[in-house]
Amino acid sequence: MITLTRLNGKSFTLNAFYIETVEAFPDTTIQLTNGRRYVVKESVDEVNVQSLDFFRKVNLLDPGFKGGSAD
Repeated sequence: MITLTRLNGKSFTLNAFYIETVEAFPDTTIQLTNGRRYVVKESVDEVNVQSLDFFRKVNLLDPGFKGGSAD
């Protein structure tokens, strides 16, 4: 789970397994696999870092993985 902040300042936790896309419109908008959308104060990069940290914590990524493409 990752902790994020809604635009109204309230914190909530989100299961990173269900994140489908993270985009800036300019506010960061997260779309889940079930179609729900969340607009948060954190930047796209901050959401990505939190997600990668979560995946490492649950042993789904190699500790040396930095993200990005395989090219």
